[in-house]
This record gives sequence, structure tokens and C-alpha cells, in this order.
Amino acid sequence: MSPRPDDPPAVDTELPLRTPSVASRSMAAAIAVVAWIAFGAQTNVTVHRLLMRGFGVVEGVERLTSYLTNLTVLAVAIGFTCIAMRARSRPGRFFRHPPVVTAIVVYIVFVGIAYNALLRYLWTPSGLRALLNETLHTVLPLLCTLYWLLFVPRFRLVLRDCLLWLVYPLCYLFVTLWRGSTTDFYPYPFIDVDRLGYAHVLVNALLLLLGFVVLMSIFVAINARRPQPPAGEEA
Repeated sequence: MSPRPDDPPAVDTELPLRTPSVASRSMAAAIAVVAWIAFGAQTNVTVHRLLMRGFGVVEGVERLTSYLTNLTVLAVAIGFTCIAMRARSRPGRFFRHPPVVTAIVVYIVFVGIAYNALLRYLWTPSGLRALLNETLHTVLPLLCTLYWLLFVPRFRLVLRDCLLWLVYPLCYLFVTLWRGSTTDFYPYPFIDVDRLGYAHVLVNALLLLLGFVVLMSIFVAINARRPQPPAGEEA
């Protein structure tokens, strides 16, 4: 989406802004801590479960990375750590750019919506597993959305940015289907080729992709209607 000719130029900056950096960095740090703890706990649960079934650690890590939730939570942990620490390395500066932060937020919100709409009632975890499940699929999406609304300023956004946001879910789908064809394991029932067949799975994938595009469009629309941040707030 390109800015209208009469719009003021949007600020292309890095997060956190100088004002209010304390609040922004504190919330980013809190999100990073929650994400790292949740990812670590999920890693322990997944690897331990595979070890109990006679598999090795490598198989446990492979199973962990089969789920979009885990990969996205890892992206949240890395991205918000870079924001909180004001990382100056090239990767750190990449993760601090508002379009990249927005993409990560859209991904985790999509994960939360998809889980709560399609998967929540397929199982009923209890105890710490229930707490972990809510953290991954509800708490982190809400915290990231709140951070985005409060601290991510209006930024330049072109069509290329939106198309690049699609790379992650499309690559995940491709890799997951390829993995499934070699291992017969599909992490989600709506992309289980063995049970549904490729035609049904592709329809489901297109519907999910459409939902992602709608969600992405909402964030794009909100960004376009935000007030222009003062020039003095650039990082």
C-alpha cells in the first residue's frame, strides 16, 4: 500500500523510539521474557514427550519446529529481545524496523486466532500445560498487539513489504507438506494430506492464507490512519 500524495511522509525508523523509550523497552523486555520462557517450556515438553516414545533429541527438535506456533513464538522472542536491548548489529537493526515488528505481530496474532477458532476444542490440557497453552496462543498475541498499538509509529509501507510478509506462511506450508510426505506427520488436522488428500488440504491452505491476508490488511489500514509521529521521536 503506497501513501497518498497528500499524506505527510511517514517516519522510517527503528524501535524503540526515544520517547517513550523506557515504557517501550520495558514492555518489549517483558514480552521477550514471556516468549523465551514459553518457548523453552514448550521445547522441554515436546522433546521430553518424544524421548519417552523412544525417539532422540533431534527428532524432538524436528517435531518442535513442525508447529507454526513454536516458530512464531521464537520469532517474537528474538524480535522483542532486539527491541529491548536496542541491538545495533545488522540482524538486530533488521528486527527493530517497524515493518518487521508489524509482520511478527501479525504472525503471532494469526497463530492465536487460528488456534482459538480451529484447534482449541480438540484437546483440553490441564495444569502447567494449560497455562503454557494459554501463554502461547492468547497472552503473547494480546501483549504483542498492545505493544504494536502503543509503541509502533506510523511507517512507510509499500506493496513489496506486504508481499514479503507472505513469504513466512507460504514457506511454512511448503516445508510442512514436504516434511509430511517424507515422515507421514502433519502437525495440524486441516493440512493432514493422508486423511484429507491434497485437493482438500490446498483448499484449506488457501482459506487460511485468505484469512491471513485479511488480518494483514487490518494492520495495514490501521497504520495508514495513524497520526504522523514527531520528527524528534526518531531513534
